[in-house]
Amino acid sequence: MTGAVYRCAKCGNIVELLHAGGGTMGCCGEPMSLLEEQTADSSLEKHVPTVERVEGGYLVKVGSVPHPMLENHYVEWIELSAGGRRCRSFLAPGQAPEAFFPGPEVQDAVAREYCNIHSLWKGVK
Repeated sequence: MTGAVYRCAKCGNIVELLHAGGGTMGCCGEPMSLLEEQTADSSLEKHVPTVERVEGGYLVKVGSVPHPMLENHYVEWIELSAGGRRCRSFLAPGQAPEAFFPGPEVQDAVAREYCNIHSLWKGVK
């Protein structure tokens, strides 16, 4: 499936599938794990990204309560897919858990975020 995200259990490599073909994703001599896009949050941190249309584009925030951005627990990246485009913003500890993506309004805006501890999350506008 195009856009699928895989993680190596041994070394932590993360890859995104750009074109689906045959075979199995592998790393370190073993199959990689497909990360499931989680959409419902039951923890206090709140991981589901929210997509808001703002002047000139979209603002994606991670959680209704801002996600921690600590050295050992943070959002590594936020991605927005909208209007046939996919854009990603990489974050670091200490930054706000949000990203702005310029672009016109479309009907199909979908955001994903990757937390270094709690994996992959998805939210829809």
